[in-house]
Amino acid sequence: MDFSLLFLLFIKGIFIGFVIAVPVGPVGILCIRRTLSHQNVGAALTGLGSAFADTFYAAVTAFSLAGIAAFITKYDFYLKLFGGLIVACISFSIIMNPSPKKTDKIEGRDSPFHVFTSAFVLTISNPITLIVFAAAFTAVGISPLHQSFSQASFLVAGVFLGASCWWLTLITISHLMQHKLSDPQLLWINRFSGVILFGFAAYILISLL
Repeated sequence: MDFSLLFLLFIKGIFIGFVIAVPVGPVGILCIRRTLSHQNVGAALTGLGSAFADTFYAAVTAFSLAGIAAFITKYDFYLKLFGGLIVACISFSIIMNPSPKKTDKIEGRDSPFHVFTSAFVLTISNPITLIVFAAAFTAVGISPLHQSFSQASFLVAGVFLGASCWWLTLITISHLMQHKLSDPQLLWINRFSGVILFGFAAYILISLL
């Protein structure tokens, strides 16, 4: 077994996972908001849920799981509908509930399972990610059809690590910003994040029409 090739695939996977996770969408807004609201565990689980969803799509692409890809494509409408409704509910909850103060601790507001699964579902509800991974793999010279099981495994493991590194970076940056913000500023950030999330929900649902 050529370990240098496996290591190269692992490094490429890290790069791809990090880059694909970077664009700030609903999950990114939630991760930032939870960090600024002292929900550090919730923020970490949010990022982890999204990283697992990205890894799932990377695995479908890397292992050439055509059956699963066809299933996801077939039910694209329902995935987007479900994701859009979840974003709408979360945005409504944020807008209606007052922002916590910097001294408040609200780790237990949402269960860890709910936080993780909601982030996973929000990320998985965008089947276009399949195409993005296929394009990214091609761009760095990876052909899933010609990869062995071990090669695909190292590639997917790299994607998970890369995506996780991005969420850790985002949480760290948000945490550093947290100490420089006053309570009124945190209030407006929460309101703004709620509006942004509502905009994402509206866009997802309108795109289904």
